[in-house]
Amino acid sequence: MNNLLTGAIAMGSLVIALFFLRFWRSTRDRFFMYFALSFAIEGAHRVYSAVTYQDSEDSPLHYLIRLLAYGLILWAILEKNLPARNKAR
Repeated sequence: MNNLLTGAIAMGSLVIALFFLRFWRSTRDRFFMYFALSFAIEGAHRVYSAVTYQDSEDSPLHYLIRLLAYGLILWAILEKNLPARNKAR
């Protein structure tokens, strides 16, 4: 049952990544690229966790991968809300 739920979460994450990738391709806004990359990392991590048959996710590697994915989301939000630099002088 655990692998079934892990697979569903992985599929959902990868579908969401494709959804944001579609918006990035049409707008070329880095906000959508960061979100797509974050969800792709999360989906790949879930697939890796299911394939390696590890019962516990207590290793630091799992936390670092999730920290990277969530850090990308935070960076995208911060970058979007930071004031724009003066491009025309």
